[in-house]
Amino acid sequence: MSTKDTYLPPWVLLRVFLRSLFLQASWNPKGMQNLGLAYAVYPALATLYPAGPAREEAVRRHLVFFNTHPYVAAAIVGGVVNHEMRIARGEETPDKVVAFKAALMGPLAALGDGFFWLSLKPAAGAVSAAMVPLLGVWAVPLFLVLYNGVHVLLRVRLYWLGLSLGDRLVEAVARANLPSKGAKLRAVAAASAGGLAAWLSVSFGANAGGTRAPLLAAGCLALGVASYVLVSRRVPNYVVLYLAAGLACAAGAFL
Repeated sequence: MSTKDTYLPPWVLLRVFLRSLFLQASWNPKGMQNLGLAYAVYPALATLYPAGPAREEAVRRHLVFFNTHPYVAAAIVGGVVNHEMRIARGEETPDKVVAFKAALMGPLAALGDGFFWLSLKPAAGAVSAAMVPLLGVWAVPLFLVLYNGVHVLLRVRLYWLGLSLGDRLVEAVARANLPSKGAKLRAVAAASAGGLAAWLSVSFGANAGGTRAPLLAAGCLALGVASYVLVSRRVPNYVVLYLAAGLACAAGAFL
């Protein structure tokens, strides 16, 4: 195969990315996401290798065990395509792409779990819940827009990093500093939850005919937010903010 044949056209790269969205559609106990990965990269393999033993061998090396976070897997999918182009050009041996997958699937799984499951989803949910008093049922599509907007854009970005950088995507992902961004999202989730609790307490106090309750509830929340800003770098959780929300609820319920 000539060198020019080892460069993939944009429509093939797009097909690989779109197929990667279905990574877990054929999840199985033995290989877990291996069938999904092979399905995702097959358009690239079919373009790089002629039908026959070379293509069959390329498919088989992606049928080994594979399991990682389904969103961050986009980086590995892009990196696999990068390696396969190099293999097709004779610049490296097939064992490089196998080692690439084995080395990254564990660390990227932990990174994805921490950012998407433990940070982005709670933050998007808490912000949407806090907007229910203003938006009503439209808070549901707001959640879908917030969550999917971020995760789809990150998938595209990670796929491009893997495709263009190969092994060097590790440095690019490290520079993105997702754990730090996740901590900020968790702070947003805590603030939104406290704000919603304060709004409920103010609403309950006003409906009960209290005159001081709304002011006291809002004051407790404001004090808690200010305290949180002052101590957030030294306190490893959101105790102050949740305490403020609890005081706000008490003010609305009993005063």
